This record gives sequence, structure tokens and C-alpha cells, in this order.
Amino acid sequence: MLSEKEVTGIMQECRIDRNIVFLESTDSTNMQVKKRADEDAPHGTVVVAETQNAGRGRAGRRWESPAGCNLYFSLLLREGVVPEKASMLTLVMGLSVQEAVAACCGVQTQIKWPNDIVLDGKKIAGILTEMHLQENAAPYVIIGTGVNIKAQEFLPELENKATFLESVSKEPVSREALLVKILECFDKNLVLFNQTMDLSLLCKKYNGVLVNRNGEVRVLDPAGEYTGTAEGINKEGELLVRLADGRCKQVYAGEVSVRGIYGYV
Repeated sequence: MLSEKEVTGIMQECRIDRNIVFLESTDSTNMQVKKRADEDAPHGTVVVAETQNAGRGRAGRRWESPAGCNLYFSLLLREGVVPEKASMLTLVMGLSVQEAVAACCGVQTQIKWPNDIVLDGKKIAGILTEMHLQENAAPYVIIGTGVNIKAQEFLPELENKATFLESVSKEPVSREALLVKILECFDKNLVLFNQTMDLSLLCKKYNGVLVNRNGEVRVLDPAGEYTGTAEGINKEGELLVRLADGRCKQVYAGEVSVRGIYGYV
């Protein structure tokens, strides 16, 4: 089980000042952070849960949250929040998770734009960023993250799309240590993001681990599906897709999904 004492100790060693809330079971960590945010919880508050019974992914999809297997947490951001820039924070967290997994677990993963971390072509982590606007109050952002760590049974529709970190790690993965490393990486990347309020200083690193870069992708846009070659992201976090006629489309996450031509990636 996640240990509050151990996480707190590691954070003190890393000099990360956080308000951490541990929950045995909850609806979703994003919902719990929102509840606390509306009660004036401070910037940087993190809610961690052993299990969720109403975990959510992008586009309202259910996020399976078995107990004792994975890492589920959400982070509250209040300082420097600009609503029209909030979607880029998903990419900042994605890069941070990728870097933390490499540093903490010795496992090299890649990013599937905009919000999935993949290992050997299968998803191990997802991110859900929610912008909250308040009347007569400053806006805030909640970034929820789930990382598959231990062996588990996946829903039939996910069996060929999902995997877990310990399928390849040489040693058992400490959820406490991974959480701290993710937050540490995020803090560093957020500083770079805040300097320009875009991804100018992070694009090179992000594109270096982008799983679909230079590969054919299928863009599932409500306005019409199309295919092209993914060239990477721009400083606004949009995916650049080169069409067969030479035109380059800038794909904004929104309700758009991107898949490989022959499968998930």
C-alpha cells in the first residue's frame, strides 16, 4: 500500500513542499482535488488514492483503478494559470512521467500525443487535465495521472493496448518513489513552461520521445478523418501532420484522437 510516511520522507529529502492527501478509496482523485480546491486548498496540493471507483480518462472514458496495483494522483495548480494555455500542461505532465519512469525505474517509454505514455507500443499511463473557471475568483487547473505498475487483468478491449511497468523492470517499482520523481520532474518542466508560457523550451525533449514522430497517423476528427505523417509538436503543443499533398495541418487535441495507421500507435 502507498505509505504516507515514506512519501513524505522522500519529499523532504528532495525538498519538494507539497500538501499531500492520501485516500484508501475514492471516486476519483480529480474529483477530490476539485472538492478541496473549492475549499481553498493551496497551489500544489496532491491527492493520491489506493483505488478509485469512478476514475476517468480523456473524453469521459472509464479508467480502471484496481487496488494495490497502480499509481493514481491528481495535482492542483493555481499560480500562473492562463486558461487558453492549460491544455499544454497535459504535455508537460506527459514528458515528466516519461522522464520520471526512466530515472526511477530504468525503463524507457515514449509519448503518444497528447496524453498517453507507452511501453513497447502499449499504454502504461494516461493524463486528464481539467480547467476550472470560477466567477469572481482565479481559475485553477487539475492534472490527474494514472500509471500502470503491477501485473493486473485488463478489460478485454484493453488487453492489446495496455501493459504495466513491472512487465519489463528488473526490480519492483516503488509507487512512492515514482510519485516523488514525477512531481520533481514536473516542477522542473513547469519552470521552463512558465518562462515562455508555451512549450518552446520543451519541444526538443518531447519530440525526441514522441512515438509517432515520422510515422503515418490517422487523425479522428469529428469534422472528418484524415491521414498523414506526424512531424512532432509545435510550441503550442499542437501535433504537426503532413498531408499527402504537402500541406501541414496543426492538430489541436480537443476532441481529436490520433492513432497509428495499423493500430493504437
